[in-house]
Amino acid sequence: MTLVKFNNGLKNNARGPFFNDVFDSILNDSFLGDKLIARIPAVNIAESENEFHIELAVPGLKKEDLKINLDKNILTVSAEKKSENVEDGKKFSKREYSYNSFTRSFTLPDSADHSKIEADYADGILKLTVAKKEEAKFQSREIAVK
Repeated sequence: MTLVKFNNGLKNNARGPFFNDVFDSILNDSFLGDKLIARIPAVNIAESENEFHIELAVPGLKKEDLKINLDKNILTVSAEKKSENVEDGKKFSKREYSYNSFTRSFTLPDSADHSKIEADYADGILKLTVAKKEEAKFQSREIAVK
């Protein structure tokens, strides 16, 4: 399975290699840091004999925040979360784990069974399981030489 695209809200890398830790710290601690830093979930993709497994780390979201679509062979996971109001008197000095919105898209291979896709969300991890078509499952056999 191949990752085709992801939308992290930035057109170009806002932080180049010329920034050292001092500048990086200033950007992370400033008001602008939240706007400049990409907020996309980490993903793990694995394959077993019968299935493909996609796991996205999306802490702090609810099931209702997540949207999963399949268009032809493109599986898209997105989330839209409204910003929470900051409590009165509470001022964050650093806030790193916040997903307001994101989109991740994956191209499913021809061997994927589009009718057998399951999603489960628990403990901040979205787990997608995509079954393989019966004819695509590897079957080993010995071939006789004639």
